[in-house]
Amino acid sequence: MKIGLFGLPKSGKTTLFNALTGSDAPINSFSPKVEPNISIVRVLDQRIDFLSQMYNPKKTTYATLEIVDVAGIQGDALRQESFSGELMRIIRNVDALAIVVRGFDSDLEGEPAIEADLKTIEEELFLSDMIVLEKRLERIKEGHKKGKKSDLSIAEEELIERCLAHLNDHPSLRDMEFSAADLQIIRGFQLFTLKPALVIVNTDESRYGKNDAVIGTVSQLHRTVEFAGNFEMELSRLDAEEAKLFMDDMNITESARSRLSTLAYEILGYISFFTVGSDEVRAWNITGGATAVTAAGAIHSDLARGFIAAECFSYNDLRELGSEKAIREQGKFRLVGKDYIVVDGDILNIRFNV
Repeated sequence: MKIGLFGLPKSGKTTLFNALTGSDAPINSFSPKVEPNISIVRVLDQRIDFLSQMYNPKKTTYATLEIVDVAGIQGDALRQESFSGELMRIIRNVDALAIVVRGFDSDLEGEPAIEADLKTIEEELFLSDMIVLEKRLERIKEGHKKGKKSDLSIAEEELIERCLAHLNDHPSLRDMEFSAADLQIIRGFQLFTLKPALVIVNTDESRYGKNDAVIGTVSQLHRTVEFAGNFEMELSRLDAEEAKLFMDDMNITESARSRLSTLAYEILGYISFFTVGSDEVRAWNITGGATAVTAAGAIHSDLARGFIAAECFSYNDLRELGSEKAIREQGKFRLVGKDYIVVDGDILNIRFNV
């Protein structure tokens, strides 16, 4: 799961990156960086902690979240193609966008303008998608004039024309309906306004918790969370006991990383299932609604190819009853087939034969 921190310059993206990842990436307000900062962090999950204590495995593996901190976009940056091709590729290949907007006073920028900054960012993403679609449509039409026409190119032409018509009346493609065939065609474009998005309002300690009105407005468009970036960055450098004392003072119950992970799972529609044993306890991510054979494939392609059945019980039942033996005795242990829809918190053992 890859999340891109994206926003205007001097919005505190790198500060948040350091807070979320425990990194020490340089923060420079005057010379914007070119290369992105990238870090992979564990998704904190108390269920994994419990399972690891119960099974005492040789190895415990948490799900991971890759966080990418990209250069701040200037006005008209995307239209003028001022980003390098490599940087655009990195941005487009994230699974979701975390749009960072400044919620603190700045000597250079003045008072925060959360709604205006968000509008600027969304306009840039919108225009970028328009450019990508228009250029692709132009190439398809040129190919058709030269006799290079196929069922696929015709379907792609029709889909792009529908997308452009939709964008003429709507700010994004997220609310447009697509068939499975449509998504197969359009997936390669990695369009910004089709990606799941959340908004991070980055404030300071003096303003934290006092932005309910504007956050309420922004939340009507996107899932929104408020972080006190500098404060969270300092917290990430403290031990757990010290951090909790400061969090209590700010009325913060979870770390920024934990809150971002929860939101990312929600907007991407992800759930977690677990595999357990003396060798390893591990969390796996799949999309909600996925089947047991899809879960098997997330572990290894051979398990999906040779899938026979899956032994299945739930974390909640294990926590309540205390052992696998008790789960079996209470009839909570199941043998499920490849069409079983995996539920968040399921513990699976795949039976397969290749």
